[in-house]
Amino acid sequence: MIQIKLPFIHLKTNAFSYVIHITQVEKIEHVYFGKPLIDDDFKPLLFKPTAGVGSAILYDRNGQNLNLDFFPSEYSEFGKGDFRLTPLELHMPDGSFVTDFVYHSHEIQKGIYPSNDLPIGKENDSVESLILTLKDTKYDLYLKLIYTLYEDSDVLGRRAILVNNDETVHIRKLMSMMVDFVDCDYDLLSLQGGWIKESHKEITPLQRGTLLLESTTGASSNRVNPGFILMKKGTHEDFGSCYGFNLIYSGNHYEAIQVSNHGMTRVMSGIHPQAFHYELAKGQSFETPEAILTFSALGLNTLSNQFHHFIHEHITPRQFKGLLRPVVINSWEAFFFDFNESKLVSLAKKAKKLGVELFVLDDGWFGNRNDDTSSLGDYTVNLKKLKGGLKRLSDTIHKLGLKFGLWFEPEMISEKSVLYQTHPDWVVKVDGRTPSLGRNQWVLDLTNGEVRNYILKSMKQILNETLIDYIKWDMNRHITDAYSKHVKHPGMFYHEYIKGLYAILKDLTETYPNLWIESCSSGGNRFDLGMLSYTPYVWASDNTDPIERLKIQGGLSYFYPLSTISAHVSLSPHAQTIRTTPLSTRFNVAAMGCLGYELNLKYVTKAEQTEIKHQIELYKIYREVFQQGHFYRFNSPRKDLTLFQVSHNQTHILGFYQNGYDASPNTDVIQVKNLKPNQTYSIESVQQTMPIQQFGHLIAHAIPIKLNPNGYLMHKIGQYKRLNNATESYVVSGAALMQGIPVIQQFSGTYYNEQTRLLGDFGSQIYIIKEVGETHA
Repeated sequence: MIQIKLPFIHLKTNAFSYVIHITQVEKIEHVYFGKPLIDDDFKPLLFKPTAGVGSAILYDRNGQNLNLDFFPSEYSEFGKGDFRLTPLELHMPDGSFVTDFVYHSHEIQKGIYPSNDLPIGKENDSVESLILTLKDTKYDLYLKLIYTLYEDSDVLGRRAILVNNDETVHIRKLMSMMVDFVDCDYDLLSLQGGWIKESHKEITPLQRGTLLLESTTGASSNRVNPGFILMKKGTHEDFGSCYGFNLIYSGNHYEAIQVSNHGMTRVMSGIHPQAFHYELAKGQSFETPEAILTFSALGLNTLSNQFHHFIHEHITPRQFKGLLRPVVINSWEAFFFDFNESKLVSLAKKAKKLGVELFVLDDGWFGNRNDDTSSLGDYTVNLKKLKGGLKRLSDTIHKLGLKFGLWFEPEMISEKSVLYQTHPDWVVKVDGRTPSLGRNQWVLDLTNGEVRNYILKSMKQILNETLIDYIKWDMNRHITDAYSKHVKHPGMFYHEYIKGLYAILKDLTETYPNLWIESCSSGGNRFDLGMLSYTPYVWASDNTDPIERLKIQGGLSYFYPLSTISAHVSLSPHAQTIRTTPLSTRFNVAAMGCLGYELNLKYVTKAEQTEIKHQIELYKIYREVFQQGHFYRFNSPRKDLTLFQVSHNQTHILGFYQNGYDASPNTDVIQVKNLKPNQTYSIESVQQTMPIQQFGHLIAHAIPIKLNPNGYLMHKIGQYKRLNNATESYVVSGAALMQGIPVIQQFSGTYYNEQTRLLGDFGSQIYIIKEVGETHA
């Protein structure tokens, strides 16, 4: 709901109120962002500077003055006395950087104020927009601040549009949003990392000065995700006040959190100003990406679920909203580049028997692509590997009862390629300089319409000739040598590149609306709301080690729902860590996302294949819960334990993940969130097995005959037989489960029996909790 009683504007949802004040000097004051307000007398909430401060510069207008440096602004600017970071920097026609935007007009619009070429939230009946227009006092230059209230998701969208009706203006910085808080008692939660260590949660206390979260790689980056949270001291998963921010954008981004010398906190988010320069001629306008804001007074889990609801309702492409993601097997870790049609079909047949639904052929199917040094940019099928071509392979896969998917890397080009020999000018580079290589490849210039047309024509030819249900869209390097003759100014390159990418994705998704697209960029290098506007989910990381994935998927869960997180089970030990983990844990972690397998079933024993079949059967039963449920993290009772919960309708699934094992460990107590206290629930652990080899020489103490634990016979038995771990089953009240109940003791160094939980290092367990009936008083 948007209410206007000038000089106040009130934007309200069930979770928060957001209040703006138009001051007497016609500057826009940020008044309030927090718990919903029922009183519409906002005057007591206004900032109250009465004594003045030293070194003040006073802004004069309408017979009033204002110290802009000591003022909670809604959108500040450079040159009129605010010496903090500003969201706006323009090179004006008079040669200065001074601007002076004041209130001009406002309007409320049902639905979403349209965007020309950037993805924004999708509307429904709950959405309305405020257009707050400011005008420069010297030039015919307008700044439209767009506020879109997604009331059903408790989310506020903010973006800015600069409209020039005067002489040419040069934009050097234009943030999507800015907000000032009058205090600084916050911790910053951000997602930091790099390749194979994406999206690790990091908490930083605010202090005077500026914290920057930024990407300059040309993508939203695996280094710092554009999502971040400011939380009051003491806030945790289920308690406290917190503010969440994100950006619907896939390029270079910039988030600044600055604490002033008077303890005020300024937050801004938008396109990174580094190497950014946009020429705006008369009659033109420039639009920023949409920033997303939300607030929770009930801790981080509530904040996350507001983000998740927003993505499900307003970001995910409509045709995939609520559609359950298929169970995938991907060929990459099975074969890398070394495959032929026979190997692929053999893997597909085995995967089908285990319950897999979609077979994906990854890199290496085109040109002379036998390693990563050649053929990117070419789309001719390698007939040495695929003698019958893609169509025959696709037809064979479909006849098996599987869907077929194919890997593409459309944004890249290899020097050893037909495309490069034909169009060396299509490479992103600076004339006279040798462009830097990354993974033996260069970047194609997506600001060039010919390049975009070539990519679309090439991909459409394959999609039209071959039945393809899914594509994996990869992008395996950062952008360097950023320059193009197809943009007016070099400072426009990065943004125009991303707009070019969006144009390709828009065309492709409109032409093939039912085509699943999984975004990937060396793993999670482009995990953002911009890509999710076109692709329903993202490959979260090239790291498939489940212990590392707990940190990666746990970090992503603060901003993104499980339906967007692609997670696969691979062989162990893991290529990224050389860590050995149980098959059960690999599944138990991957199930907290969109499940897939990435392994060569040739190296999986019959006993393990049986286990995988049971895993997939379980996942399919509860797929809607895993992919569409409400997700919760726990304040872990110990540092080596991670707990996740996902709930949908009357079913709750609890994941218990042990990162290490202590001798003679403490008793484990498990809790379940958000149950009905007076309801009865069943709780059952999922049956899982252990390899006999896990016991090593100790197996001699558990069986009546003495066998060499490293001998042929034990090895042979282990291929067909695994040992059952303890299972648990209880019926208990919701009140007790929310309080916490003890579970079966873990092995404590002696006296193993069938009712002992044997988890050990990196062990885990999934519990299924269902509502069964009323508890009698």
